[in-house]
Amino acid sequence: MSGDVYDASTRTRVMRAVKSRDTTPELRVRAACRALGLRYRLDYARWPGRPDLAFPGRRRAIFVHGCFWHGHDCARGARAPKTNAAYWAAKIARNQARDARTLEDLSAHGISALVLWECEVRDEAALADRLRSFFA
Repeated sequence: MSGDVYDASTRTRVMRAVKSRDTTPELRVRAACRALGLRYRLDYARWPGRPDLAFPGRRRAIFVHGCFWHGHDCARGARAPKTNAAYWAAKIARNQARDARTLEDLSAHGISALVLWECEVRDEAALADRLRSFFA
């Protein structure tokens, strides 16, 4: 027995529901960008890491990271699963290493990147200020 609180079919359904694009935090960032008159490309495959929002003319990229999936140091990101803990710790560590490589690759190509965390995009005014300063 794996110790999971769900049976295999329920766990499959739960994990299948986790989206990688068009998430609520990403939609909030897009709305804030549109409100500032910024035009962007989604999931721009031409740049390393496939940024969630890319601004090719401005050489800027934005990543919207989920706190749990990318190991943020907030309350949600610091919460570790009790079941299969070694797997999740390794997975999150791989995600963090990939994120660091991606930011280095973008920088090497002369592209500025901004990482916005799921917990940071809830405050619309703070998000707008952060975006304004990134594009200033």
